[in-house]
Amino acid sequence: MIQMGNRKLSEKWIKASIIGTIWAASEIVLGSFLHNLRVPLSSNFLTGIGIIIMISTSYKWKERGLFWRAGLICALMKTMSPSAVIFGPMVAIFSQSVMLELFTRVFGRNVIGYLTGAMFAMTWNLFQKIMIFIIYYGFNIANIYANLLKYAERQLNIDFDLVWSPIFVLAAIYACLGLISGIIGMMVGQRLVREPVAYRQGNARKNSNVISADRQKFNYSVSWLFLNLGLIITAFYLLNHASWPVWSIAIAAIVTVWILRYKRALRQLSRPRIWIFFVVITMASAFVIGKIQSDDWIRGLEIGVQMNFRAMIVILGFSVLGTELYNRKVREFFARTAFRQLPFALEISMKSLPMTIASVPEAKVIARSPVSVICSVISQIEQRLTEVKKELSRHIYIITGAIGEGKTTQVRKLVEELKAGNVSVKGIYSPRIMADGQTAGYDVVDIDSGLRVPFLRVDSESESKKIGRYSINPAAIEAGLKSLSVALNSNPDVIVADEIGKMELGNEGWFEKLGGVLKGSSILVFAVRDSFVEEIVNKFEMKDYSVMPVSEHLYLELARMIKDRIASYQPAQ
Repeated sequence: MIQMGNRKLSEKWIKASIIGTIWAASEIVLGSFLHNLRVPLSSNFLTGIGIIIMISTSYKWKERGLFWRAGLICALMKTMSPSAVIFGPMVAIFSQSVMLELFTRVFGRNVIGYLTGAMFAMTWNLFQKIMIFIIYYGFNIANIYANLLKYAERQLNIDFDLVWSPIFVLAAIYACLGLISGIIGMMVGQRLVREPVAYRQGNARKNSNVISADRQKFNYSVSWLFLNLGLIITAFYLLNHASWPVWSIAIAAIVTVWILRYKRALRQLSRPRIWIFFVVITMASAFVIGKIQSDDWIRGLEIGVQMNFRAMIVILGFSVLGTELYNRKVREFFARTAFRQLPFALEISMKSLPMTIASVPEAKVIARSPVSVICSVISQIEQRLTEVKKELSRHIYIITGAIGEGKTTQVRKLVEELKAGNVSVKGIYSPRIMADGQTAGYDVVDIDSGLRVPFLRVDSESESKKIGRYSINPAAIEAGLKSLSVALNSNPDVIVADEIGKMELGNEGWFEKLGGVLKGSSILVFAVRDSFVEEIVNKFEMKDYSVMPVSEHLYLELARMIKDRIASYQPAQ
């Protein structure tokens, strides 16, 4: 169990977040590529990638429950997408992961379990498409489909049942695609075990931040969430019990309200497909009821329009609900439920997503050598696990005391103790310079190289900028900032910064680099005068910190605590 501030996150959820992030990155990179090219069966291709990712990673990580957790995280990350359509893909992704989880639990993590789970996970796409049509248009759509094919049977003198044949054929195609994906997943998994690929850091991909700007600025409201639920229920009630003038006016009003509040609703209505289906479903209904069932055409048109209005309510309703469900208050509510670890795991995934996207090559590269690319990306999971654990184990230790009480002495002894224990430490400390029993100034020492530069000196004649009675050496500031920059870029176990105080509060001294240091994953040790601690904590919005007053053996206690944190994320030898 890893401590995340005052929150705990199990290693299983950490691993699930890593798998889910890789899956989400593939959805984003490949999904946009396939969508722009209008590639047929693109959703099945993305499902295949997800199956390969889950199966191959299971050769490394064998915990039960990783599949459905990874699928849940990937599905929730779809809410970050600027796409107006999220509920369908979210349900599909989670259901596919559940299918693989279910069949590997029944048959075990072997050839039968993997391939059966992969086939059912892929076939779920077909089942969901059928269910979506029924949800959108009601069971009338099934009646129209059956009547049209029965009419075709009579016209073509076909002896066999044409109604179910297309579904059976499609199901067989989907199952074969799932089988292929399962086989590739096992090949990649075996290759990962046999030939581990070295970790590589990808270059940042442009526009890798997938969080929609509209979503960030949106004024969320729990009241609107419940109001939208009420509007959906009201619309369905009117469709089933009121006359067409009533439900048509009411639904037009509801849609107008949604368009005014939600850009998602407007984007949905701007899609040509929704209007193509509107015409096709309406004409098909009129044809079936007016000609095949020997009823009147007007009644058929009315049923067709009613079906399309129902679909519009479902499509737009799910879209606006998806917007309001991203409300922080809603997420905090779920954080208090049995899924309380989920928001923390999702938080890790969102932080990791841009970097993961950067590690995924362009879609053209994937198309040329998919197995090698997938293997290369997935091979990074162990390294990523260590990085996430390190980030979660990160903490800020603030050594504090009055002037001359020994803060820097404790910092120096701590650095020596950590280095003796093979802990990587970088940064700076500022030893006091004494002359005739008086403080003459301070130096800046680079912990890694030992380079020492005069920093502050008592010199009333100097024209340099002063702090109190001390003149500041600009070269020392430059040297200190360079040391912190090197520390930040090399990502050591521990970064130390001594004597943070008045200058940093005035945006001087080490201020320029402290923001980046605080965003890194290294454990931090700061020395701060006791009178400045509260101001420094507030200015830099520090979280997960401990204030530790100076004592004779503080460095030993602090070294032990730091080593324990490092041991929690380092892989076992």
